[in-house]
Amino acid sequence: MSAVISLVGDAVGSTAAPRRPGRRAGVLGWLFVIVLLVGIALLSLRLVTTAPSLAGALNPDSPAPGGAKAMAELVRQQGTEIDVVRSRMAVAAELEPGSTLVLTDPVALSDDAVLTLIGEADRVVLLSTSARILDLLDLGRSAGGLGAVDAECDLPAFARTGRIEAERMFEPGDGVEGCFRDDAGGAALLIAERDGARISFIEASRMLSNRHLAEDGNAALGLALLAQTDHVVWYAGSFEDGDRVADEPATLGDLTPGWVTPAIVLLILAGIAAIWWRGARFGPLVSESLPVTVRASETMHGRARLTAKAADAPHAAAAIRAGTRARLAQRLALSARATAVEVADAASDRLGIPRGSLHDLLDGAPPADDRELVDLARRLAELETAVDAAHTERNRP
Repeated sequence: MSAVISLVGDAVGSTAAPRRPGRRAGVLGWLFVIVLLVGIALLSLRLVTTAPSLAGALNPDSPAPGGAKAMAELVRQQGTEIDVVRSRMAVAAELEPGSTLVLTDPVALSDDAVLTLIGEADRVVLLSTSARILDLLDLGRSAGGLGAVDAECDLPAFARTGRIEAERMFEPGDGVEGCFRDDAGGAALLIAERDGARISFIEASRMLSNRHLAEDGNAALGLALLAQTDHVVWYAGSFEDGDRVADEPATLGDLTPGWVTPAIVLLILAGIAAIWWRGARFGPLVSESLPVTVRASETMHGRARLTAKAADAPHAAAAIRAGTRARLAQRLALSARATAVEVADAASDRLGIPRGSLHDLLDGAPPADDRELVDLARRLAELETAVDAAHTERNRP
């Protein structure tokens, strides 16, 4: 067993110690930490200070998939002039007798502001819906059921619209005309007269968008809603133009505790301090003598005892074979990187035995237990002895 321990120690002891990471890797790591902290800080500031925009959905100037620029251009081709306004104060200045006011659900406006805005127009088209506007204008209530529906109303403007995929259905109230009805009696479009204004109410955020305008009868529906007058004022509202201060959505800064921002700043300062502290320790590696001297034999026997204690016969066999191949390659004048097949063929030629007879010995299946490990070590030792004897006899004068 001592021969096995010796061979295991030689094979394990020949492995080189791993190279320690250099200074460049450490510097790159700290640079990554700095960039990550700065990115988190900038993202937090952006989330805190940026308010969402209402102009994205059915924006008549937006070519994005959710915008309505295609619908606006289609209406202009019918000879209807469209003025896009961003301020509710400018709506009254742009409206003319007989003009159409087009807008999406004005979530940023209070009830009084909505009624004032709608009251200034003779014709109003709401392209997106909400329960608040439905109740405010007393148009009816929400109803279940979705799917493809036909116009099925007495208004000639929608007679040739065709089928549409309704996004929301309603139950019309008293005095409210319902179009695009389903079998249950619900309507996708509500039309009513309120305080002298003709109001059309429909959920068309998807149907009239650039992405879905060419589907079904969506384009015909948009023309029937928007191209009935010579002038259209399209109000594209925003939170900045709203008057619902108390109802504005809370920002990330409002929802987070007050200590979050100081904590982020403190983390950044701590990261900079850690970089400064550790950066001063960077420098070339310096070799130092150990306080004690450890003999190579002690390291060899220690590693061998660890392998024996683990009862890891395959690992021990791999180490023994690696050591044997290295020594045989040196004695047979082969490269240090010679494979097991090359070493086995060279040893077969030196010993005058058929090639291939030593392949399993140098690179075969690992042993299953200590008995097979001892037998493998004995055979490898005999192989080394035979090669040495053949080398000595060959070089003898």
